[in-house]
Order: sequence, then structure tokens, then C-alpha cells
Amino acid sequence: MNLPFFIAGRYLFARKSHNVINIISAISVIGMAIGTAALIIFLSVYNGFDGIIRKSLSDLDPDYLVTPARGKAFVPEGEAFDWAYSCPYVLNMSEVLQENVFVSYEGRQGVAKAKGVDAVFEEESGIRGHVRIGEFRLHNGSLPMAAVGSGFAYKMGISPNFIAPLEIWFPDRSGNISLTNPTASVHSVKARPSCVFSINSDVDASLVILPMESMRSLLGYTDEVTGVEIRLTPDCTRRQRKEFESTLTSLLGDGFKLADRIHQNESLYKMMKYEKASLFLILVFIIIIIAFNIFGSLSMLIIEKQEDIGTFRSMGAPDTLIRKFFVLEGWLISLLGLVIGLVLGIGITLIQQKFGLIPMPGNYLVSTYPVQLRWSDVLVTSLSVAVIGYLIALIPVSTSFPKRR
Repeated sequence: MNLPFFIAGRYLFARKSHNVINIISAISVIGMAIGTAALIIFLSVYNGFDGIIRKSLSDLDPDYLVTPARGKAFVPEGEAFDWAYSCPYVLNMSEVLQENVFVSYEGRQGVAKAKGVDAVFEEESGIRGHVRIGEFRLHNGSLPMAAVGSGFAYKMGISPNFIAPLEIWFPDRSGNISLTNPTASVHSVKARPSCVFSINSDVDASLVILPMESMRSLLGYTDEVTGVEIRLTPDCTRRQRKEFESTLTSLLGDGFKLADRIHQNESLYKMMKYEKASLFLILVFIIIIIAFNIFGSLSMLIIEKQEDIGTFRSMGAPDTLIRKFFVLEGWLISLLGLVIGLVLGIGITLIQQKFGLIPMPGNYLVSTYPVQLRWSDVLVTSLSVAVIGYLIALIPVSTSFPKRR
């Protein structure tokens, strides 16, 4: 039997002559348990919202986006695109033409990010699952239609229930401005709104989706695009994705850039990562504050056990061994709280994940709080709480332990 753990365990569960030590120790265990459970639950809730955001973005953003390394538009021709079209990993490829435009609607004006898309995008896009009003379609017979982000629609008063069309304007790319007839220097197209969709606040605030032919007419292009979106099959493995990315990058050469989903929204994904790290650090700081209860209970225990310390010394025990008794006793307090907190946190998270007992207030995409338990979070939480508990236990033993006479 390990003597330090045996003595520490006896000190932990034995009744103390000063009942306040028992109370402080119990408070320490409860505090560490609540802090640990809170870490697991809050990180799981964050993972749930993170998953919703990533899923929403995946319905709009492709797995890979090909853009020109220089300039804005290009014609998607050549060996690289032929290979991609024939690759078995590719689910579909769609051409897009994107530009900032001026929009007028019923007397209101605003700047939007217009995205012209082809028939493949129109037929297979996941945006249909994010439509709030109307129906996602970009053609009504031969008439063009537009899908509008909810933020921009709210700002402009746009509704699919109205028959008024969007008037979309863009300057002549040649740069020639007629002083006698300025309107001739601006191209325009009209498109009636078919639906209002919601992806996230950034996308919703400015995006308007149009048919490709309307965008080309507006910008004065014929076959050019600003990007080619590539979506891979759902069963494509990570290794196959890397093979696809490596081969296509090589075939594209220096004239093009190939961006995966993370690099298409690099600032957003970085912000999400930093937010989770900030949340974790804040909760860890709270646990550190709670852990100082262990400092108080352990300091009082050392004072109470002066006679025991003298007895151990008289039996020949070195001070390093005796100090271990009290360090381990303080550490066991935090470990006991850690175990209880893990059981509570994991249990509550799994129950919410399966049954969705806690509803989301307001009108959101989901009706209950989304949670996603990740065992990496459980591991990091366990290590953090265990290390904090051990370091806190060292402090009173270093400062309050009596010296030999």
C-alpha cells in the first residue's frame, strides 16, 4: 500500500476536531465539482453552436474554392478543371460570379454582395434548408429571381410577398463615363425576390444570389467567372481529400488559388477558436479562485495535526514524506470534486444531447440548446483541474508546515 496516499485518505475522510475544517473541505469539493461540471457543460454548448455555424456555412460555402491568383475573373478551362470534373471524389462543381453592387428597392438603396450562380448551384445548393420566407429559386420561367439574406432584406424592406423587383446597378467596367448621359455608363438588371434566407449575421447582412446570366449581363462578361466551387462526396475520406487537394493544386499551378472551407472564412474560424479559448480560460480562472478554499482547509489541518507531525518525525519519517501526506490530502479534495464534476457535467450534457430538455428562448434555428460532448474537452478539463488542485495544495504545505526544532 502507498503510505502517503493511505495517510492522506485517512485525513480526508476522518472527522476533524475543528468542524470548520470539515465544512471548508466539503465546500472545496462542491466548488471544484461545480467548476468542473460548468467547464464540461459550457464547452459542450459552445461546441453545439459551433457545429450549427459550421453546418450553416457548409450549405453555402463549398469544400474547395478555385479563384485566380491575379486579377478578378477568369474562364474555367484547362487540364485542371477537366481533371476535377472527372474526379470520382467530386460531387458537383458550380461556377460563381461575385461582385459588390448597388441595389435599389422601393425607394431604398444599399450596397450588397451579389453572387451569380449557375444551374448546378440552383439545383443542388443547401440554401433551401435555410429559407425563412418564400421558396429558393432563381428563375420564374425566363424571368430572373433573387434570393436575399435576411439582414439585407430587413434593412431594405424586401419581401417575396411583394411584386416589386430589385434593381441592381454596376458601373461600366470600361470606365468610360458619358457626361451627357451618365445612366449609359451604368449597367442594371432587375430580379424579383423569391426568398429570404438566413445563414449567419455576416452573410445575411449583404448577400444577394442571382442567376449567372443576370450577373454576366450586369458586369459585362460572357464566359468569365470569379470562382469555381467544388463540393466533394459525403463519403470522401480525409486521405482522399488531401490527395484531391494536392493533385488539383499541382494542376492549377501558380495562376490559381485553391482554398478549403476554413481558408474561405479564415477570420471567422479563428474568431471561433479564440472565443472558445477565452471561455475556457475564464472558467479555469474561476476554478482557481474556488480552489483557494483548499488552501484554507489544508492550512488549518496542518495546524491541527501538529502532534501527528511530531509523532511521524519521532518515528524517523523525513519532512519530505510528511509533506506528501498533506499535499496529497489537498490534491484528493480537488480530485474528488473533479470526479463528481465530470459525472455531473457529462451526464447533464448527454441528457441534453439526447432529449433536449432545456429549450432555447426566442425564435432561433434550433428549439433547444445545442450541445456536443467532445472527449478532448473532457481530457483537457481533467488535466487542468488536476494540475490546479495539485499546485494549490503545494502552497499551504510550503508556507504553513512547521520547522524542526
